[in-house]
Amino acid sequence: MPYVNVSQENSGSIDLYYEDHGSGKPVILIHGWPLSGRSWEKQVPVLLAAGYRVITYDRRGFGDSSKPTSGYDYDTLAGDLHKLITKLDLREVALVGFSMGGGEVARYLGRYGSERVKKAAFLAAIPPFLLKTPDNPSGVDGSAFDGIKAGIAADRLAFLAGFFANFYNVDVLGGKLVSEQVVQFSWNVGAGASPKGTLDCVSAWLTDFREDLARIDVPTLVVHGDADRILPIDSTGKRTQELVKGSRLVVIEGGPHGLNWTHADQVNRELLDLLSKKS
Repeated sequence: MPYVNVSQENSGSIDLYYEDHGSGKPVILIHGWPLSGRSWEKQVPVLLAAGYRVITYDRRGFGDSSKPTSGYDYDTLAGDLHKLITKLDLREVALVGFSMGGGEVARYLGRYGSERVKKAAFLAAIPPFLLKTPDNPSGVDGSAFDGIKAGIAADRLAFLAGFFANFYNVDVLGGKLVSEQVVQFSWNVGAGASPKGTLDCVSAWLTDFREDLARIDVPTLVVHGDADRILPIDSTGKRTQELVKGSRLVVIEGGPHGLNWTHADQVNRELLDLLSKKS
């Protein structure tokens, strides 16, 4: 199993698990909360078949990566991504971030620039800024995030069950575009994550990415479902497209948050279209 060392905690190293398959131009898929690289099951085979080198990795605290008690802020998480890119010496890479993974894409490009990056994609992603403030009136009141933290602290596993019901809009799409087994699998992956990391990431969701997005200078795709209950499109996808110069917004009709599974064919078509275009 391949790992990249990103830091140290006391006597133990902090290592990220990654998978690196195929050849051609590299594509890094960055997963959402509280999942792992395994959540890209519907995308990896398609990208490999199209001739791309596909790299997935597990964020610190999640999947098969180390589970430290610190580092769940976007500066650190983007630094982890930078260490992976540097270790593999990737050039002309496409960064694809789903949900929380969109934050790594934004912060990486805002901090490290596009020297190694050719294209970017935000899928049901968290930018630009979720928290309601005087200069961000369309954001979400901070008390909502306090409630999420309280729910995780009280019973993380029960909280995740409710979260995934809304992640896939199970009441509408269950048995049609998503099976009970897929929802259970997502819960299993989330349940195996670091409890501390799961909780601490909620604070990271309040990161302001507006300046990062304004610095993006590569072709960028934004894909979002208009039925996303976790990150509603009006507060996220539409505003991200407005802030990234020249970016393209694709709205998936009826798409829930977990659209990379429920609407995989549409998502994959848009990704391949982005990747295939010369820039």
